[in-house]
Amino acid sequence: MSEKILILDFGSQYTQLIARRVRELNVYCEIKPFNASVQLDAHTKAVILSGSPFSVTDPNAPHPALDDFLGKVPVLGVCYGAQLIAETYGGKVLPSSKREYGKAHLDKIDSGDPLFEGISIGSQVWMSHGDTIHKLPIGYHLLAGSNSIDVAAFRSDEKAGQAPVYCIQFHPEVTHSLDGLELLRNFIYKIAGCQGDWTPASFVEEAIAGLRAQIGDERVLMGLSGGVDSTVAAELLHHAIGNRLICFFVDNGLLRKHEYEEVLHSYKQMGLNVVGVDAKAEFYSALAGISDPEGKRKAIGRVFIEVFEREAKKLDHIEWLGQGTIYPDVIESVSVHGPSVTIKSHHNVGGLPEKLDLKIVEPLRMLFKDEVRRVGKALNIPNDILGRHPFPGPGLGIRILGDITAEKVSLLQEADYIYTSNLRKFDLYDKIWQAGTILLPVQSVGVMGDERTYEKAVALRAVNSVDGMTAEWSHLPHEFLAVVSSEIINNVKGINRVVYDISTKPPATIEWE
Repeated sequence: MSEKILILDFGSQYTQLIARRVRELNVYCEIKPFNASVQLDAHTKAVILSGSPFSVTDPNAPHPALDDFLGKVPVLGVCYGAQLIAETYGGKVLPSSKREYGKAHLDKIDSGDPLFEGISIGSQVWMSHGDTIHKLPIGYHLLAGSNSIDVAAFRSDEKAGQAPVYCIQFHPEVTHSLDGLELLRNFIYKIAGCQGDWTPASFVEEAIAGLRAQIGDERVLMGLSGGVDSTVAAELLHHAIGNRLICFFVDNGLLRKHEYEEVLHSYKQMGLNVVGVDAKAEFYSALAGISDPEGKRKAIGRVFIEVFEREAKKLDHIEWLGQGTIYPDVIESVSVHGPSVTIKSHHNVGGLPEKLDLKIVEPLRMLFKDEVRRVGKALNIPNDILGRHPFPGPGLGIRILGDITAEKVSLLQEADYIYTSNLRKFDLYDKIWQAGTILLPVQSVGVMGDERTYEKAVALRAVNSVDGMTAEWSHLPHEFLAVVSSEIINNVKGINRVVYDISTKPPATIEWE
């Protein structure tokens, strides 16, 4: 890896967004907790300090050792990062008379500074802070102000042998800062001197070479889900070690209609050494009578481990377990504030490495979801897999609210198949990020012909997102929804009502459980 940028995370909701913006500019970056030891090496081109929910005046606020890197490589402090630098080096940070949140406009800009090259007075930025900088530290000078605050940006005075320090009291990483990407581009290319050579093709080349060195002549076992992450991870491994990668694709009885057969066929067409395992009966038996969402997830995870372990014992000389872990999973496992609150059990099933006594290999652990897709495209993975909507690890198990039976699964598969087929028919499938059907634990009155019915309801869900961290509900045409509703009610006996979910994330989640 020729160059990288380190991002110190102080707990901001936008930290991952900073990383995504940096990578959009073809520069590799890593997020580290604020209290991690910052190791500068020849590849480290700059350090970015994130925002934070803390106030720098709070006695419990995070205060890393800034002298470890300030002046050694270019630094960009964003919001809390800017206030931290000001407070640490003799400036004055005080609570704002009112919370500065929302759109503002830069009404004073030092256009001669490389950070603001190409950015005009009046540029819209996004503020989100409760404190503000009233006095700059000695050795720093003002670069920009806004219509709401005097100090919107400042930097260190030029000193021989000292790398510059830039500070901004707005968030360039959010789209509401209209020239934010340009500002980051200026910092990364003009100030930090990056070349921007981190591309999907370069990642593939480096990853394959790294996997060959890591694995040597040993063999890898991997469970495939049919989803993008596990497929791209498997294809990278396949390019690196060929048929020394053995894959299991387990039918847990909670896949979409025809999915097991179609995905297994696609994998074999790709040349993967894959074994299909039909374990529907075991999963249904373990799930009988369980309605609690976490209980269902744990039962599914437990049976998957049991099935995987049993099948793995039929193989000899396996030393590694491949996993499709991606970067958000890695970041969330190293929380700034300690262990994160559990919202749901993670879809990657834990416990397998210990049970099977295997080493772990995770080819995608430093990639975001959209980057995984770009890498998959560089690997020429078929679009019927690469373009698939994300699908939860527990599958339809968490799209059936309440307990699970084979009959309910069949009902949901039929309704979901009609929904998905029509998304493709109406040329909508590739225009939304994720869609699915949820079987609700309610029955409602209906009239079909001259008969009164009392049957189940389903909810249709469709969202637009980049990485699933936030999502907007998709504005599907009413004519389309009418067709889907009519086809489901007329063709799936047992369902007499269809509703459409128009909740955003947050506050709702994408899945219902």
